[in-house]
Amino acid sequence: MSDLSASATSYASILGSHSIPTYAALDLGTNSCRLLIAQPTQRSFHVVDAFSSIIRLGEGMSLSGSLSESAMMRTLEVLKVCAAKMKRYNIVRSRQVATEACRIANNGEYFIEQVKQRLGMQIEILSRRLEAQLAVSGCATLIDEECDYALLFDIGGGSSEIVWMDLSKRCKNWQRSLSDCLEAKRCITAWTSLPTGVVTLAERFDTNNVDHVVFQQMVQYVQELMEPFEAKYKLRHCIANGNTHFLGTSGTITTLAGIQLKLQRYDRNRVDGCWLASLDIRSVIRQLLNQTYDQRIANPCVGPERADLVIAGCAILEAVLRTWPTKRLRVADRGLREGMLTTMMAEDAQKSK
Repeated sequence: MSDLSASATSYASILGSHSIPTYAALDLGTNSCRLLIAQPTQRSFHVVDAFSSIIRLGEGMSLSGSLSESAMMRTLEVLKVCAAKMKRYNIVRSRQVATEACRIANNGEYFIEQVKQRLGMQIEILSRRLEAQLAVSGCATLIDEECDYALLFDIGGGSSEIVWMDLSKRCKNWQRSLSDCLEAKRCITAWTSLPTGVVTLAERFDTNNVDHVVFQQMVQYVQELMEPFEAKYKLRHCIANGNTHFLGTSGTITTLAGIQLKLQRYDRNRVDGCWLASLDIRSVIRQLLNQTYDQRIANPCVGPERADLVIAGCAILEAVLRTWPTKRLRVADRGLREGMLTTMMAEDAQKSK
């Protein structure tokens, strides 16, 4: 019997012979709010319910330093939906986190307290380090165990995480199971959180009508933020002399994958785990740059909610590719929520041994 099956059996004995434990993970980001409710399976988990909504909690914050009243109110309305969904299930364990917007806003703590008072939700403001660790945990099963190193990047709304992993530090091979998330965290040797994401970068530059000149300025700005990390850890040297697995997780990279695959509607099953050549990524970026704002809206993989942000995400991705060149990378339509779920399930599986 696997560790995870043992865990499920242990819970079943407590909750009833036909009960399977249900977990919940909520990610309150700068741009979106996402909820995932799932039950463990032998190697992974089965999604019971999922919900996602663009909230733009951090809208205007780069100028004001505070969460606006309108952003907080619309976020509260979305959180009401999440709270109602969570109440429908017999959840044995949950984790609800907020990231960059609430981390740096002058009134971030105030907003979290308002959420607690009004909705009874206990949301923790996640540190940048934990955010990076959980993103790795959520993507661990996509990492090629034959590689020497892995570079994971997560382009968020208010910040972008870069994680460097030395795969020689793992204690055992990947099992393609939830236990991989605990192994993956052991391999993290360097990480950084850049103080820019798609929302903050879009507010810094006019991304509705950006041209190639402005795009290059955006890329250069992000590259300058990355250089201290590169100077300290010299990843370019390791990449040039070893076999490195590149893994991207974010709405930006999944959107570009959907466009490259010519999807008429977004399909997670086709995007998650697919590989993109750097040449193809840059071809899609050029395509988006040459489109008008309305043309980007008409793209089924972009739409009105991402039309003004996708160019900012492209600039961050291009900065990654220029700083750490690679011929291809793998796309992950998973990240923080999946990391929270897999970590909770793996920890409970170990306790049940």
